[in-house]
Amino acid sequence: MSELTISGLQEILHEAAGGDDSVQFGQDVLDTPFLELGFDSLALLETVALIKRRYGVAVADDELADLQTPRELLKKVNSGLAAA
Repeated sequence: MSELTISGLQEILHEAAGGDDSVQFGQDVLDTPFLELGFDSLALLETVALIKRRYGVAVADDELADLQTPRELLKKVNSGLAAA
């Protein structure tokens, strides 16, 4: 499967949490904490569930707590894809 991009992550986040469409993901938000982007822990749990279904990469709850930004989540998912 191909790599998860920032635009793909944005789509999944909005589907999982119904996020604010005014937030445009791009290089400038890669290091912005999810909370500042309007996504709480429940939204992130739903997001990783969707990622697992679509990409086959699981992110454990304890790992998710350490993934604070889109860049960190993308790195985790794409590392899992590369290992598969």
